[in-house]
Amino acid sequence: MPLAAGPAVAQQMGSKPTPADGYSIHVTAPHMYQGREIGRVHRFCKPIAEDPIIMCLLYDTMEPNAHLHGIEYVEAKSLTRPQVSRRLWNADFHDHLVEIATGRVKVLDMPEVEAKKVADLVATTDGIIFHLWPQGDPLPTGSVTIDQFVGHEPLSESEYRASAQARPAGT
Repeated sequence: MPLAAGPAVAQQMGSKPTPADGYSIHVTAPHMYQGREIGRVHRFCKPIAEDPIIMCLLYDTMEPNAHLHGIEYVEAKSLTRPQVSRRLWNADFHDHLVEIATGRVKVLDMPEVEAKKVADLVATTDGIIFHLWPQGDPLPTGSVTIDQFVGHEPLSESEYRASAQARPAGT
């Protein structure tokens, strides 16, 4: 039996929980893809550990059959900073405290008080974005790139250490 696209798939699959359940935190933010800004990328995110570790599925549109074009891993700075060299962090990771402070990140589909709680938690994390489906290509090609947030600046050693402890204002 072929599977239908969209919501009909869930009905065909039954009610057994799957790893795909729970991507319900909707966030938009632009990011840099191969040196150019792509805007209003829709992320559907799911917390998987309290540290926190959050996984996000990235789409260019809100169309029901939009292509999954990337994945962002959102990880507590307490996890990334001891494990990721500053050189690698500067090249591939970004600080969500800095990104959120730009005002470009929007947490959608929830009351403002809850959205602020999500943003404050995410501001304690670093992110890494894997772009899986090259823009403009009719199919994924196997090419994977690392994207950045708009305005990412490499950090000096002292900035890297200091930003590991930084918290959003008021928390």
